[in-house]
Amino acid sequence: MKINTAEFVISNSRADACPHHGKPEYAFIGRSNVGKSSLINRLTGRKGLAKTSATPGKTLLINHFLINGDWYLVDLPGYGYAKRGKREQEKLRKLIDYYVTTREELTCLFVLVDSRIPPQPIDLEFIRNVGEQGVPLAIVFTKADGVRKSQLNPSVERFLDALRAAWEELPPYFVTSSSNGQGTDTLLDYIDSVNKSLREA
Repeated sequence: MKINTAEFVISNSRADACPHHGKPEYAFIGRSNVGKSSLINRLTGRKGLAKTSATPGKTLLINHFLINGDWYLVDLPGYGYAKRGKREQEKLRKLIDYYVTTREELTCLFVLVDSRIPPQPIDLEFIRNVGEQGVPLAIVFTKADGVRKSQLNPSVERFLDALRAAWEELPPYFVTSSSNGQGTDTLLDYIDSVNKSLREA
């Protein structure tokens, strides 16, 4: 799938204020500094669509982008940023929980994981929680260019092995790099295939 148009539509601080439009939504979420904004910009081919920042955890809103006039890409706040106050952390947790568990338009939640580091308990816990609630999800390993080729597959497998302890069947997963574009076409083709199946249904 090729993205021809990517249009910012709206930002919301409340999940219940997000627009209802009847189109599929593909939401992206991950720990702060996992490379979410860079990946969104790479996928859409728009360098400044999602705002990147040197300050981790700056995204505090739910951002909707209309893609090809056909589906929405949703940029969710990052989780697990320790420097936020407890009150703000709890507010963001509720915002994320409400969106991922009640949003009818949510077609797939892409959970981003840094491929360069060992499995993090906060990622595993988040994936387990949303999986237990029946949220449709896929895992996106980011920053693959930052890992030696000989170490990339073992790194990914370590994370998948950690998931297998609680999952009978693993969710789909993708290995990507915002820098060189690795895996981004495969990810877009996956979204395209899901959209086609929805139209056929």
